[in-house]
Amino acid sequence: MIILLTGSNGLLGQKVVEILKDDPEVTLIATSRGKSGLPPFWHGFTYESLDLTQSDQVKAVVGKYKPDCVINTAAMTRVDDCELNQEECWSQNVTSVQYLVQACESINAHIVQLSTDFVFDGTEGPLDETALPNPINFYGKSKLAAEDIVRRSKTHWSIVRTVLVYGISNDMSRSNIILWVKNNLEQGKPINVVDDQWRTPTLAEDLASGSTLIAKNKAFGIFHISGSDYLTPYDIAKKTAKFFSLDESLIERANASNFRQPARRPLKTGFTVQKAISELGFKPRSLDEGIALLAKQLRD
Repeated sequence: MIILLTGSNGLLGQKVVEILKDDPEVTLIATSRGKSGLPPFWHGFTYESLDLTQSDQVKAVVGKYKPDCVINTAAMTRVDDCELNQEECWSQNVTSVQYLVQACESINAHIVQLSTDFVFDGTEGPLDETALPNPINFYGKSKLAAEDIVRRSKTHWSIVRTVLVYGISNDMSRSNIILWVKNNLEQGKPINVVDDQWRTPTLAEDLASGSTLIAKNKAFGIFHISGSDYLTPYDIAKKTAKFFSLDESLIERANASNFRQPARRPLKTGFTVQKAISELGFKPRSLDEGIALLAKQLRD
């Protein structure tokens, strides 16, 4: 099976490469914009530079390798940047998906499109796959538009929604909540963390596992892939501090109204993942298990 992965330099992309590079049933084509950011000692895949906003490049690379499946993890995901740079966001999150879908249709390839809990408005949670989207920020609107393109496509498809992904990877370009809390507390800096938003934080390895299960099985439809714990960011910060034996008194409870951000955040999302468990054999880890794995990776 030939799988073409986009966004291979990102956190999720690297975890997918790590799973598939040694899989004897998979020929992996890893793509990302510019040079490879993957560890130089990794083997078992082919790397191609690919700018998804350029239709000619998408046609050329997909046409060259003729994958059975495309996993699209590439996206503009900084929520406030999306709000402030809507044209760029639309190009990276929507137009690029249109190009990928067209390329997949031309060779009848299955497409796995990564999406987000931010397609929901935050009025209730946790949510299953039948919940109706209603985004309240431009990032969510762009990801829902991408979902709509995939759903209307003439090829086989899957949509994978996830929540608040955390983990570590090679040459990380951005942090995530666990590392942000750990780094600030280690420096003795007080932090304000919201306690009126609810999420199911997702270990990057779990998201990669769920996504590759979907790709290899060409599972059709929408799947929610996330962690198993329903928590506030404040809860997550407290658990992080406790695990690393850091000063919990530095963590100040706050609510969303204390922060002035360009993009609104949904208050309550989080997912139920029973469909992925029953249909794919997905096994989500608890936050405690995820932090423990991250800590081991930091030590190693």
